[in-house]
Amino acid sequence: MMLDEPSLGLAPVLVSTIFEIIAKINQRGTSILLIEQNVFNSLKISDRGYVLENGRITLSGAGQELLENPHIRKTYLGL
Repeated sequence: MMLDEPSLGLAPVLVSTIFEIIAKINQRGTSILLIEQNVFNSLKISDRGYVLENGRITLSGAGQELLENPHIRKTYLGL
C-alpha cells in the first residue's frame, strides 16, 4: 500500500488514529510505503526509513535507529 502524506491537514487526535491504523495494517502483513513529513510518528512505526534532502537520500536505516540519530533529532525533531 502506498500512502502519500496521510496526516496532512488533520487534527492531532486524528493523526494519532491514522498512524495506529497504518501500524495495524502493516502488522497484518501488508507492506506499506509511507511518504510523510511527520518524522516522529513515521519513524516510530517504520521498519526502515529514508531521509531525503534536496532530492537525495542522505540517511537510511531502521526506524528506531533513525529516531536515535543525532542529526535527525536536531534537524527534524528539534531535540
